[in-house]
Amino acid sequence: MVQPPRAGMVPATFVAGNVGAWCIDAIKPIVGDSLAPAARLEVRAGVVEAPDAAWQLHGVSGHARYVERVEKTALDPISPPLARPEATCAALIPIRKSDAWWALPQDERRAIFETRSRHIADCLAYLPRVARRLYHARELGEPFDFLTWFEFAPEHASAFDELLALLRAREEWQFVEREVELRLSR
Repeated sequence: MVQPPRAGMVPATFVAGNVGAWCIDAIKPIVGDSLAPAARLEVRAGVVEAPDAAWQLHGVSGHARYVERVEKTALDPISPPLARPEATCAALIPIRKSDAWWALPQDERRAIFETRSRHIADCLAYLPRVARRLYHARELGEPFDFLTWFEFAPEHASAFDELLALLRAREEWQFVEREVELRLSR
């Protein structure tokens, strides 16, 4: 029997095919293999199966795992919600990190993630222009560890591109062994 998600958890299935609210404008492999081409993307609530999909990815968003209190206090008031009417652009970026990343203890991953790569600190400058949600997929046995979802208005696309370039140039990204960037519009 499938249990309902716990409070604060948001399970989702990203379904690529011929239907969905989002038009897939581009699928670009950044590191490693790409995903199969598809015309549209549907984001379904829950971890569900879509047998006719070109591909599907499952993830669960929940309580922040890498964020400390001071960072959460800074993020919460300026983090925009998803599904804003003006946010007609989106990006889905599935990422898998290497076994070397996962072999590190939590404190060492945190040091790379924030102390040296400044992932959170530098991303603050892009809020509230870019809304985001991180889905964890590793524990579900998915081909990616994280499914990163972003939404933004067309006039903020260049800021989003700048954010991606900034993150990909950091030490943290040396541990990425597969990354695919999907650009979407509605």
